[in-house]
Amino acid sequence: MYRQLLILGLGLGLTASGASTALSQTVARCADRTVIVERLAEKYGESRQSVGLGNDNTLVQVFASDETGSWTITVTRAGGPTCLVATGGNYQLVQEDLPIVDSGA
Repeated sequence: MYRQLLILGLGLGLTASGASTALSQTVARCADRTVIVERLAEKYGESRQSVGLGNDNTLVQVFASDETGSWTITVTRAGGPTCLVATGGNYQLVQEDLPIVDSGA
């Protein structure tokens, strides 16, 4: 339900994308990256927390608010729009060390 509220609350006139992703069971909502980033900041207080490059050369970004705990994952294709693929709450920044693996020696 939070996801639907976020997408509806953005009020961007976002267009539906026919592509499905492993991150979401719903149809992604897409718009110009600048518009998405501004709305996430203005309406939800979210800023970019992490970024990575997907195997298919998509830019994957996580936006979150330390204040509210809301978070959003976006995917941007080269030269294409930015799509919201997942949202949620209770965001927590964690940095865990790799577990020690017993070499069996």
